[in-house]
Amino acid sequence: MTESLPIETPDLPGHEAFTDAAAAVERLRMLYDEAVSFLTRHFHAALKSHTGVGVRYRAFYPEIRLTATSYTHADSRLSFGHVTQPGRYSTTVTQPDLFASYLEKQIALLLQTQSGTVYVGVSETPMPLHFAVAKAGLTVPQDGSMTFSLRDVFDTPDLKVTHDAIVNGEGFLYEDGSRPLAPFTAQRVDYSLARLSHYTATDAAHFQNHVLFTNYQFYVDEFEAYAREALADPDSGYTAFVGPGNQVITDPEAVLEPIPKMPQMPSYHLQRPGGQGITLVNIGVGPSNAKTATDHIAVLRPHVWLMVGHCAGLRNSQRLGDFVLAHAYLREDKVLDDDLPIWVPIPALAEVQIALEDAVEEVAELEGYELKRIMRTGTVATLDNRNWELRDNSGPVQRLSQSRAVALDMESATIAANGFRFRVPYGTLLCVSDKPLHGELKLPGMATDFYKTQVARHLLIGVRAMEKLREMPLERLHSRKLRSFEETAFL
Repeated sequence: MTESLPIETPDLPGHEAFTDAAAAVERLRMLYDEAVSFLTRHFHAALKSHTGVGVRYRAFYPEIRLTATSYTHADSRLSFGHVTQPGRYSTTVTQPDLFASYLEKQIALLLQTQSGTVYVGVSETPMPLHFAVAKAGLTVPQDGSMTFSLRDVFDTPDLKVTHDAIVNGEGFLYEDGSRPLAPFTAQRVDYSLARLSHYTATDAAHFQNHVLFTNYQFYVDEFEAYAREALADPDSGYTAFVGPGNQVITDPEAVLEPIPKMPQMPSYHLQRPGGQGITLVNIGVGPSNAKTATDHIAVLRPHVWLMVGHCAGLRNSQRLGDFVLAHAYLREDKVLDDDLPIWVPIPALAEVQIALEDAVEEVAELEGYELKRIMRTGTVATLDNRNWELRDNSGPVQRLSQSRAVALDMESATIAANGFRFRVPYGTLLCVSDKPLHGELKLPGMATDFYKTQVARHLLIGVRAMEKLREMPLERLHSRKLRSFEETAFL
């Protein structure tokens, strides 16, 4: 049996107490780097010698631990940064360099609201080889291509600890009985970081705290144009633009070269210091892509994400180019039904709604009652069938009417529902590109003028909304609406 082999590990020091968040994060860095170095070194040696089956090499993720001894009454304005009851709490941690700012803020809040001490040490969760060497820029050959069985020598990803049980509220506990401090285990985070690079063709380090999702390439073109203008303005605060293939430009005239194989959901990042810029992800069409993108971006703990894309207008009073600000969602996308039942309401978040409406007013130069000429607020329906018009419409149309829906698309409710599920503030501003119930279909001749006149304005509204939300303290932006009865202390 594999477990009967002698196991070699790096030094496993005991947990250390910390009263300073920065020092705790530095200790996490050291423990993580030692584990990665240990696994990478022995992986190289095993590949070179074509042996190694007589020993099993194992390293562990670092962890943060906390013991709460009382029902401390936390600041009721804070939706995070405290635990709900006495007990032992812990979380495994990966890539502390990437998450340093996040970790330091979360630990600092804990030190203020709880016992004033956290403990950092080595967990009992093995670090999979694949994730360790990926951090070093290496890949693991497929099992069977080597002269020894990889699983006999190193730990590989384990689905038992790669899950969404914490965010789904399934009562997850670590093996020692401690409750989770953070919404994701280290393996779950590593899994998403690997997937994110695959799907977007940019490293996680480039992602910014404010994420726009769109379903058309036209928005990417406008975002790049906006980014180049921002880079040319020394007062904009933006420092770089990153495209697929991790191409970084700081010169507004620099060229982004086409990469040999575009990813499924290419991402673009207009960067500011501290990750306070804007990321745009072209998720394409459909709820499956919307779920995939948000499943993995969620582990980065973005401050907010918004959907800006096209939709079908459902009211005769709407015109092509009008905007729809979603304040409710009819969920018929089906992809999240197992994780978040459709009876769960997805509330509108006031802070996001106000930022979006203010941005529309600013860009369109309309306000108050006049704004109703170009924007409707209402329910957005999200379906999983792009060609729903080709079926008998009596059933869908009746449901759409009963729900008071004003627009229909294939991504918005998925993105909002996953934002609710992952405790990431969310919002939706769509632009009417067709009216299938009223004979205005999305056809090439009709669409051309619309694309030319509306996409730039719509994208600018999304950017302006993000810039407004960026000025809001995270403690205020992160609504208590997103928190359940028993929540993790970490955001």
